[in-house]
Amino acid sequence: MAPEYILKPAHGPRDLHIDYRVELNDQQFAAVTATGADGTVNSGPMLVIAGAGSGKTRTLTYRVAWLVEHDVPPGRILLLTFTNKAAKEMLRRVENLLPTDISAIWGGTFHHIGNRILRRHAKLLGYGQDFTILDREDAKDMLDACVAEAGIDTKQERFPKGDVLAEIYSLAVNTERTVEQVLAEQYDYFSHLAGPIKTLREVYRERKLKANAMDYDDLLVNTLRLFQEHDEVAARYREQFLHVLVDEYQDTNKIQADLIDAIATVHRNLMVVGDDAQSIYSWRGANYRNILGFPQRYPSARTFKIEVNYRSVPSILALANDAIKGNIHQFAKNLTAVRSGGAKPWLIPCPDSNQQSQFVAQRILELRDEGVPLNDVAVLYRAHYHAMELQMELTRRNIPYVITSGLRFFEQAHVKDVSCFLKVAVNPQDEMAFKRILKLLAGIGAKTADKLWGKFHPVLSAGKPLLLTSEAIPKKAVDDWKKAAQVLNQLRQMQPKRAAEMIEQIIDGFYASYLKVKFPNARTREEDLHQLASFAMQFDTIDDFLSQLALLTNLEAEDASLLASNEQEFVRLSTVHQAKGQEWRAVFVIGLCDGMFPLARSLDNLEGEEEERRLFYVAVTRAKDELYLTYPVFRMTAGDSGGFQRPSRFLAELPKTHYQEFSIRHQAGHW
Repeated sequence: MAPEYILKPAHGPRDLHIDYRVELNDQQFAAVTATGADGTVNSGPMLVIAGAGSGKTRTLTYRVAWLVEHDVPPGRILLLTFTNKAAKEMLRRVENLLPTDISAIWGGTFHHIGNRILRRHAKLLGYGQDFTILDREDAKDMLDACVAEAGIDTKQERFPKGDVLAEIYSLAVNTERTVEQVLAEQYDYFSHLAGPIKTLREVYRERKLKANAMDYDDLLVNTLRLFQEHDEVAARYREQFLHVLVDEYQDTNKIQADLIDAIATVHRNLMVVGDDAQSIYSWRGANYRNILGFPQRYPSARTFKIEVNYRSVPSILALANDAIKGNIHQFAKNLTAVRSGGAKPWLIPCPDSNQQSQFVAQRILELRDEGVPLNDVAVLYRAHYHAMELQMELTRRNIPYVITSGLRFFEQAHVKDVSCFLKVAVNPQDEMAFKRILKLLAGIGAKTADKLWGKFHPVLSAGKPLLLTSEAIPKKAVDDWKKAAQVLNQLRQMQPKRAAEMIEQIIDGFYASYLKVKFPNARTREEDLHQLASFAMQFDTIDDFLSQLALLTNLEAEDASLLASNEQEFVRLSTVHQAKGQEWRAVFVIGLCDGMFPLARSLDNLEGEEEERRLFYVAVTRAKDELYLTYPVFRMTAGDSGGFQRPSRFLAELPKTHYQEFSIRHQAGHW
């Protein structure tokens, strides 16, 4: 091999447009201006641990600007983020900082960058460069078609629908596990179908290739394949990307980490930025070991910590620092406040969930009177069903709210499905409710449901039991009909009609098995329904329960219109997962008892408990000025009369000096 002659960039005295010393604090400055041992921009691998509210985006933005100002051609910089919006925002900021054209920077999500590379080289993998990308709905439809093509007898046994199959295959790809492992660990109720599910994956692969189509995960899989199977392609991009920067590195999964390593292996100028204490997405494949193991994979890596927090008052940060101390697997950090003053967080044990909701609602109105706009108030919870009573209380008091974590609890499909069984049990004339039940059955659409209503309406009107066998039922739906009809007959005979018992009957007799086939998150939805049954225990009659349900679901487009108009203030209700990256002046964290937060199902192992603790840390670090921690002392549970709750272990770990505790007392004559 001929000896190399190295061309160095030519420049005179450097005239920087940005005064990095003025714009950044000392910790940010150290990370942004890091150089190699030779004093050049080739700094080697760097791990930047950026604590909550510490200016992570600012650090990344200024690092990109610093590289450009130090003669790194924009086209040789790769910026990987988790949303294209984040990449565009960072690059927009860099553009505003510099007079230079930076449009050549490669910035975007892993999938966006994968797509860009594959558009050039797809032919090497047997695809055309004009391949189409299947969205989740397209992938579901293709998988359903594959089930039919493979001749799998779905009448013989319930087989997962396309949505569920797509999730199983996606988890296998993103965590680099086998289908058998994913089934055993997350879908054990389908483990006995591992053979056909695995075979179907091959049918799906072949059909995608034939259709010149890739699903979302293929954009990662096939990019990694290009690097592994085609050395000339790998060499090209490894040489091109002199600097690789990765945002939110704690949220990367196995295949994303492998892709980063594959790209950065030559120059090794890799800066990953993240916070291990905010790694909370293991359920979708994110692996916190990627960030914790970075120093082992890159032994020459330097670690920078950015711990100066610009968001919260000192009392909130003191609580947050101790909240995460219980985790063994972490990079120790200590957030320090730029701000001063501020009240201690409140801890409020409430007699039950209803009085927890009353406290939150009343305190929100007080905060508004104290000058805190409703838009600057958030209520956070671990699971969607924890906000049931609160939604009812806010509606009762006409306090406007929007839900960040999707639909309002009572508007979700599985809640509506189960309520339709209750409606028919109470009112056999309810045509819409009965048709919705029919459409849950395999192979029954709107037209067939119309015809069947005509057949069964006279039977329901006469108060007769529905026959479990009927020639009117399509063959595909016979097994489902037997279960659904039996449940409806039992519900109509139940005396007295208690909503909680009826909901459990619907789950056990029909709906639990339907969930497993239909929804990727079947266990979460089933848990919602058991909690709905608990919620129903407070109502004396089924009519009272259904009336309240109707009032709460008669708000269909309200969230969307509130957000679109920007005219009205509203309180934000959100799961902690959905709140990550957000901040509010006042934050309520509710349901802080063991079994709710942390969730019971997450306590089987140390990893699960540590992720729950990270969730608690994320929740408390959303608050800027005021933090309220609440839990119900007594909680109703379906199937019994309820029980006293143990405060969350995360509260027990906090020194009592970090909060002020209040007890609930009712004003005399007003209860």
